Amino acid sequence: MVFISYLRMFFGPIRDVSQKYSIMQSAMASAERIFLLLDSKEQEDYTTAGSKPPAVQGEIEFQQVSFAYRTGDSVLENISFRVKAGETLAIVGVTGAGKTTMIHLLERFHQPQKGKILLDGQDIGRLDLGWLRTKVGLVMQDVFLFAGSLRENIVLDRDPSPQELERITRLSHLDDLISRLEDHLDAPIRERGITISTGQRQLLAIARAMAYDPRVLILDEATANIDSQTEFLIQQALDKLFEGRTTLVIAHRLSTIRKADRILVLHHGRIVESGTHESLLARKDFYYRLHRLQFAEPADHSS
Repeated sequence: MVFISYLRMFFGPIRDVSQKYSIMQSAMASAERIFLLLDSKEQEDYTTAGSKPPAVQGEIEFQQVSFAYRTGDSVLENISFRVKAGETLAIVGVTGAGKTTMIHLLERFHQPQKGKILLDGQDIGRLDLGWLRTKVGLVMQDVFLFAGSLRENIVLDRDPSPQELERITRLSHLDDLISRLEDHLDAPIRERGITISTGQRQLLAIARAMAYDPRVLILDEATANIDSQTEFLIQQALDKLFEGRTTLVIAHRLSTIRKADRILVLHHGRIVESGTHESLLARKDFYYRLHRLQFAEPADHSS
């Protein structure tokens, strides 16, 4: 009994040492990735100060933009289009067509290998990065909410007046949620907003965009995975948000983009069609097939 007890006491520290060694190996691998990120040339380029134009109209132009995450595997190839100030442009295509990558390039999460992206005729690579992201707002499907109050998650680093904040919450249809919370705007929100519904998180993201008042607005699947009633509220809030802004909308559900001034259809990183909803359906080409598949329309055998 004593001998077996001593064996257990002997092997206990050995097991601890082996576990600590595994932890150290994981920590070293993580540290290597952290230092690679900190030392990367792209990070230095992103933080370079640039110009801050006094006024923004909101005209966006892509000039023969190409991008690849890995050499030889292009995600976008010679993309060129122009969005007039105040125009709403929808971008559609199958998964992997490059829609979200276009948005990432516009927000300067990545830099294109070829071509230029212009904001009011100026290369966004020469603009101040912090300034650019205050002028180009982004509403994503997966909204990140911080641990704090509802008010803090809406205004972030802004300081709107009580009247302006009340207008924002009313236009974004958050007033119903606020009225049901005990502390109203001071109600606590847990990290990632796990205490509120998906639709309410989307409405909060719209309110956040209104508080920043960007001249260019990007919506990346903002109404995905939402029930019909909540989608109606979100669409009403978005209609208010679109007013007077240049808007780029990425959507898989084609029903949400019929009001767009123009639709771009991406396929394998290239623009294959461009036009209004009605004109694209009349062509009976790629967009027509997407529309027919999504709404389960019977095939047109006459064509």
